[in-house]
Amino acid sequence: MNSASQAAAAAAKDVNQKSSGPAPKKMPVEIDREKTCPLLLRVFPKVGGLHRTEEFALRGKEPKEEVQIYTWPDATLRELTDLVKEVRPEARKNTARLDFALVYPDRMGRNVIRKVGTVWSAPHRGRGDDDNKSLASVSFQTGDFLDVGILLQQNNQM
Repeated sequence: MNSASQAAAAAAKDVNQKSSGPAPKKMPVEIDREKTCPLLLRVFPKVGGLHRTEEFALRGKEPKEEVQIYTWPDATLRELTDLVKEVRPEARKNTARLDFALVYPDRMGRNVIRKVGTVWSAPHRGRGDDDNKSLASVSFQTGDFLDVGILLQQNNQM
């Protein structure tokens, strides 16, 4: 075996070893919000649950209940919850739970919806693990949409 084929074999072995283990944890993104320009995040809140994938099938025909938010990749789901609460009165209720999902195109160009977290509207419900998830930590990319299902629990279900 010559040195070029040995190097190729070593590189292939190295790639196989890297992909066999668990994915490394993503480091938190630190952004200076004073110096970094925010991105436009298209948010689609809906009372009763998340939208269906078909509702995002045609570009330009997305659901009508859209909120546009300028934010940064380090924005947390808690921050986004507070912003949604400003424009959707249902999200302000003490019994409201917000489910977050990314909407993005797959390799074939069809949109997929991937749930990324749940946050309770009311502070007395406590902070969950998802409250501190950032857009960057859930693999958000500029151009993705954020689908938000607003679920209202009955008082006896608390």
